[in-house]
Amino acid sequence: MGFETQISGAPALNRRRKAAVIVQMLISDGGSLSLSELPEALQELLTGELGALRLVDRDTVSAVAAEFTSELEKIGLSAPGTRDGAIAAIADHLSPDLARKLRAQTQSVRRGDHWPLIIDLPADRIVDIMTSESTEICAVVLSKLPIVKAADVLVKTPGERARRITFAMSQTGQIAPDAVRRIGAALAQDYGAVRPRAFDKAPVQRLGAILNSTATDTREDVLEGLGAADPEFASDVRRAIFTFKDIAPRVKSTDIPNCLRSVDNAVMSTAIAAALSGDAALVDSAEFILSSLSQRMAGQLRDDAAEMGPIKKSEAETAMAAVTTAIRELVENGMITLRDPDEDRTPEE
Repeated sequence: MGFETQISGAPALNRRRKAAVIVQMLISDGGSLSLSELPEALQELLTGELGALRLVDRDTVSAVAAEFTSELEKIGLSAPGTRDGAIAAIADHLSPDLARKLRAQTQSVRRGDHWPLIIDLPADRIVDIMTSESTEICAVVLSKLPIVKAADVLVKTPGERARRITFAMSQTGQIAPDAVRRIGAALAQDYGAVRPRAFDKAPVQRLGAILNSTATDTREDVLEGLGAADPEFASDVRRAIFTFKDIAPRVKSTDIPNCLRSVDNAVMSTAIAAALSGDAALVDSAEFILSSLSQRMAGQLRDDAAEMGPIKKSEAETAMAAVTTAIRELVENGMITLRDPDEDRTPEE
């Protein structure tokens, strides 16, 4: 049996071996192939098939090439086939903001590196990873983060959990680069996408808005109970609440005239009368409002308030709520900005 007979008498090639023949033909002719875009498992299989090839007779090569050409001619539509390819194809037809966002995602996952997506996540989202994944995975994540962001994430991670993660970092010395790549890809799939939310606003904002419109006694009772159950959340909710008492420490004096423009004069007088006869915080806000108005207007409000005498509690709360509602509407519309109560007030404020 001659040499040529050995080649032509070889078993029929399967599809993977035929693919290897085509790749070898293209490489031999100096063609450029983007094999790196294939999943690594397929790249590995293709390498194995190429390694198994030795000599193939001319008729077999011609038959494989003819079959490959025939398959190409049957194709009626060629779509990108990958998300990155789809982004490149359709980006010019999308809104500019979305196109920029998607292109950034394409660049960040080039060559299979999904870690930029993880690194760009908000610190609170990375804390979700720290509290949900294994300590070994968390140690890898912490190691990939910039130092400042890693420190911020570590501070926000519960103490015992943080200690276990930092200990696990000692076990990451010999981890293979491919393992790190796979971890990044998996985390990007689970945490990189924006999760749909049932509510537009955060729990603190929603509860704060509810308590803003709640009677004072009920509000304080809720906050007291919340403080016993979850002090941190209760503190955040208190900061989200804006009542008449918060006017003096949080509103700029120059914004007061604009804030009160939509409030009826009789309602404003009732609010001032009730506040001047209330506790120290209410008195401070009432005096702050009066001092921020013109002398004529402040004098008129003060005189009207003095003539009213004692105000019923329900009427007082309704009037003061009208004032704070007018202020919150300007804040929500971006016309004014409330001060942080922990900041120092400048003399002109």
